[in-house]
Amino acid sequence: MIAHNLRHLRVFLAVAELHSPTGAAQRCSVSQPAVTQSLNKLERDMGGALFQRTRQGFFLTARGQTFEARIRRAMEKLDAALQDVAPRLIVTATFSQLQALVAMSEAQNFTLAAHNMGLAQPTVHRAVTQIEQSAGRTLFERTSFGMVATRPCRKLAQAARLAFAEFEQAQADIAEFDGRDVGHIVVGALPLSRSVVLPDAIARFRAQRPGHRIKIFDGPYGEMLAGLRRGDIDVIIGALRDPLPIGDVVQEQLFMDRLAFLCSPAHPLAGTDAPPLAELARYGWVVPRSGVPARAQFDALFHDQGLPVPDSIVECGSILLMRELLNRSALLGCISAHQSEAEVSRGLLARLRTGFETPGRAIGLTYRVDWVPTAAQDQFLTLLRDAAQHGAGAGVTN
Repeated sequence: MIAHNLRHLRVFLAVAELHSPTGAAQRCSVSQPAVTQSLNKLERDMGGALFQRTRQGFFLTARGQTFEARIRRAMEKLDAALQDVAPRLIVTATFSQLQALVAMSEAQNFTLAAHNMGLAQPTVHRAVTQIEQSAGRTLFERTSFGMVATRPCRKLAQAARLAFAEFEQAQADIAEFDGRDVGHIVVGALPLSRSVVLPDAIARFRAQRPGHRIKIFDGPYGEMLAGLRRGDIDVIIGALRDPLPIGDVVQEQLFMDRLAFLCSPAHPLAGTDAPPLAELARYGWVVPRSGVPARAQFDALFHDQGLPVPDSIVECGSILLMRELLNRSALLGCISAHQSEAEVSRGLLARLRTGFETPGRAIGLTYRVDWVPTAAQDQFLTLLRDAAQHGAGAGVTN
């Protein structure tokens, strides 16, 4: 792993900037033979020459330029956070120590952190102790809930996570340079995307890059947003939030979606024209959970008409479970029109022909504001946009 020696990476960046091993040795406070050793090790790991060595100095090769762009981004993130904790850490902190610090900030317990890393507890304790000693300050506070990271420690752990993600992407960039397919894409999938946009994009991507790994995570939006900001997730696809929840992510709209109001094909309201909202309010409903845009629109529909929101509510974001509930009862359902399209077209559910329409909600991508995708990740994003434009983006009429 290229990230296992941060000193080698700092030396590489110094040579790239100064074009001189001697100058890099002085800047990094190491010997010139140590610079040579660091460069040789990195070039072996990266599968080729990173520098063209000339009488005028050391200049990056095309491979070196690819590597340098990603590593500089990683180290700028990391060094800014190290500087805030203690400037000395820029020189002393190691990859292993930062790994332990990240694990502890998440687990808040040495035993759990060690278990998560697959290491012995004394190893993790020693690494955290060493980085605290170098910093000259306590980075974790003992509380009744466990060892809680201080605010500077949390910022450092966040920067380290993002730097680690950049290191992984650097290896993917180099593999792409050599014509190999290395790396992975991690997608946070909100309910609509799992049935509408993602299947098409994944199928086409796998046909083009059959060996590239794709990981799909589902769960509450808040958990996925936290994973995105940590660098554990590359992109979230689903309903966009208004307002934007935090400033270090950006949203990209793909298409607009509206809500559909559903019932069993055998329901008394199936096939009726425009039942009034007051009549619909008397039924029990299966609706998205509180806190998501679709639920907010459902609730607002009744509030705007001066009606109470129905009391009998089952919160559910799964169209499959909704279908079974509606076909076993007189419940009505509210969910994305796109998400319900397959069930309605197959006659498994009926769409109520209402006399009102929800304002719609934006569906799109959410990613870190400074994220630079690899070639494979960028290719996958292109396929997602294309699937939205030619599939889901074509629209579903109520």
